[in-house]
Amino acid sequence: MADRYLRFTGTVPGRFLTRRLGLPQPAALARWSLERPALDGGLRHLTAGRSTLDLAPVLARTGIAPAGSDRAAAVVLDASGVRDVEGLAEVHAALHPVVRSVAAGGTSRSSAAESGGGRVVVLGAPLDPADHHQAAAQQALEGFTRSLGKEIGRGRTVNLVRLTDASAAESTLRFLLSPKSAYVSGQVIEVGSGDEPATPVDHDRPLAGRTALVTGGARGIGEAVAETLARDGARVVVLDVPQAEQDARRVADRLGGTALLLDITAADAGARIAEALPDGLDLLIHNAGITRDRRLVNMPAERWIPVLEVNLASVLRTTDALLKAGTLNRGGRIVATASIAGIAGNAGQTNYGASKAGIVGLVRSLAPRALAEHGVTVNAVAPGFIETKMTAAVPLFIREAGRRMNSLAQGGLPVDVAETTAWLAHPASGAVNGQVVRVCGQSLLGA
Repeated sequence: MADRYLRFTGTVPGRFLTRRLGLPQPAALARWSLERPALDGGLRHLTAGRSTLDLAPVLARTGIAPAGSDRAAAVVLDASGVRDVEGLAEVHAALHPVVRSVAAGGTSRSSAAESGGGRVVVLGAPLDPADHHQAAAQQALEGFTRSLGKEIGRGRTVNLVRLTDASAAESTLRFLLSPKSAYVSGQVIEVGSGDEPATPVDHDRPLAGRTALVTGGARGIGEAVAETLARDGARVVVLDVPQAEQDARRVADRLGGTALLLDITAADAGARIAEALPDGLDLLIHNAGITRDRRLVNMPAERWIPVLEVNLASVLRTTDALLKAGTLNRGGRIVATASIAGIAGNAGQTNYGASKAGIVGLVRSLAPRALAEHGVTVNAVAPGFIETKMTAAVPLFIREAGRRMNSLAQGGLPVDVAETTAWLAHPASGAVNGQVVRVCGQSLLGA
């Protein structure tokens, strides 16, 4: 369903009225397209504290030229060397003069075509358990980053990346400093060092030669994920229930992939997937999910059990089965779908919130073991309010609240979740493991 309020605020009367009434003024977001593959403008690289990161080569490969004296499309502040409260003063001194110069997004679809919202990326270091001053200063960067994200406005995003090795963070920086991350803000992403990340031959098709399985891929967010992975070169297997056969085959045929029809909650689902993929699997995308909303006092077991089965139990069973069978190739990626509801909770969704919080627990526990034993990373995306047929059916006032209660004051699109999934699936994202990345425009709840 179209966001009529967003369109209205892009008109002259809409801007005047919403400004006078103190209402949100969302900026239309410019997302990735063939015509617009990069941010418009240059990059400003700043430093606070004594950093040891060799960032220049990595930033040069993002494709953004250094900014001049005018507006910057992106600002990267290297605060990884900040180790005390005095160092935090350098963070203020570096960003205070330039925040206004970060390019703002347009307030209408036409102006967004000219200028997308800019990016601020703060680079920090892991917290040192042996140095509580350093840990305090680096944790302070999280509060700083999240707060700046909530005040900067006009379609601009702010994120924090904790890292020790600049080269291992290249895929993350390329994602955050591009239109692909338009709806990702206020996030803290930890990038390990690990092995040297693989460098794809073709940055335009980094998943070429890889096979991706997308559960619930026949429609909605799953369809967008399948499309984006196929765009990046993957051979996509669209898995959905037999009742969705027509949609599953339509999507698979359009993308040059194949459809796999089965009930993901079946006890033998993992074995059937392994049998259908004798050459193995590189990308396992757990997207299938259902809702059966009702307050707990009115929720019978018939509404509780199916949600936990589809959203959590099936993910656990199939993941275990495919890892045990060796179906997931080394260098593979598992990306599961959590939700803001599992992080902040949501009235009427105790079943759904429990299932999605369970995904977070799965990721945090399995990620280090899966990487050590199978060479596979495990991460999750946690969507907020995403414009789908499901959210279009939500009552008007609740829907509007969902759209506006984030720093970007609008709902996201399925492609926003898909782009984040594609980044986590990237061959060079091997140092990103055990992360739960919210795709929510920095929701004002739980973020």
